[in-house]
Amino acid sequence: MEPGNYTRVTEFILTGLSQTREVQLVLFVIFLSFYLVILPGNILIICTIRLDAHLTSPMYFLLANLAFLDIWYSSITAPKMLVDFFVERKTISFGGCIAQLFFLHFVGASEMFLLTVMAFDRYAAICRPLHYATIMNRRLCCVLVALSWVGGFIHSIIQVALIVPLPFCGPNELDSYFCDITQVVRIACANTFLEELVMIFSSGLISVVCFIALLMSYAFLLVMLKKHSGLGESTKKATSTCYSHITIVVLMFGPSIYIYARPFDSFSLDKVISVFHTVIFPLLNPIIYTLRNKEVKTAMRKLINRYILCKEK
Repeated sequence: MEPGNYTRVTEFILTGLSQTREVQLVLFVIFLSFYLVILPGNILIICTIRLDAHLTSPMYFLLANLAFLDIWYSSITAPKMLVDFFVERKTISFGGCIAQLFFLHFVGASEMFLLTVMAFDRYAAICRPLHYATIMNRRLCCVLVALSWVGGFIHSIIQVALIVPLPFCGPNELDSYFCDITQVVRIACANTFLEELVMIFSSGLISVVCFIALLMSYAFLLVMLKKHSGLGESTKKATSTCYSHITIVVLMFGPSIYIYARPFDSFSLDKVISVFHTVIFPLLNPIIYTLRNKEVKTAMRKLINRYILCKEK
């Protein structure tokens, strides 16, 4: 269609997760319960790390940033999804769609880069223990976190710049509960082969490369730790931390690779994977890490006793 010969779409219709009223109510209760339980848990992790004087290691600084990004990431889609369970006609404006898409990729990419920084932190702690404090000083940590955010911003701007110029003349229905590039590109009134190729490269290929690199780096660290398995409790703690990081990497990168590292065709599992990718896994990531860390759990109990239960002065 020639430019100027179409009426630009002003809103998109979302099909949601289900069209059945009973199923929607069940999903609402499940997701709201999960959100209200896990979200405060992530906030508690941030508060614990900020308030406890013993949790000053760069590892905990990075964990607090991870928890913050995960809260933000899940909150981009979850609130509207919960509201839409009670709406007959689920819509989102064109501007709202672009904003949701922008922040989804901004925060998501920032988290991927942050996970890479966390891997570097573990490398410094395990392979250069005597120089760890010097290498991972607070200034470098802040710079690396800032670079993660900048990298996420650049990545997201690329996605938005590819989407906004596309013509949308109808249909305007997205088979999802939120806006993402894989859905929006499908309904454009133009040949989007080049745009899809760039998006697959910028989102999918980068995810695959980072995922493989992170798994290889953690495998190397685990081999190093196995060689020093006789050093006692410190080695066990470092090994446990590595396994927590690996779990988070798999949960974050696995769905991302499934969604973005292939042609943007529709498959039956897309919505299920998207829910876990945008709502469930982000909120679980810091919790998974914390459950394997005795220092954080102890500090959290002290914080709860002191400020919530008022058992300690």
